[in-house]
Amino acid sequence: MTGLILFVHGARDARWREPFDRLARKVEAARPDLAVTLAFLELMQPDLLTAAGALAARGCRSLRIVPVFLGQGGHVREDLPEAVNALRERYPGLEVELRIAIGEDDAVQDQIVTTALMGLP
Repeated sequence: MTGLILFVHGARDARWREPFDRLARKVEAARPDLAVTLAFLELMQPDLLTAAGALAARGCRSLRIVPVFLGQGGHVREDLPEAVNALRERYPGLEVELRIAIGEDDAVQDQIVTTALMGLP
């Protein structure tokens, strides 16, 4: 079984996570064969190690981590790879694939443009 971790920043305001919860539910609906969860860099739970452990306990042997960030800032370039290395050390039997920040994908940028321009004359 493959697990998909949508990795997001986190915030003090609990309402901040609502769009990410919706996103996770949409991914689950589109791919019911995947085990999908969120993981947070800070301020919210679960963190990456906890989320990966939960997926491993559910039988996942491979994980894909998708940073739900618009760009490759310090968190994605530095903090996330450190967390992934810690994950690989703790769960050496898991195959882990780290993807680029979702906002770096041309299809995502095209959709943002479409949404931003919607309804404009």
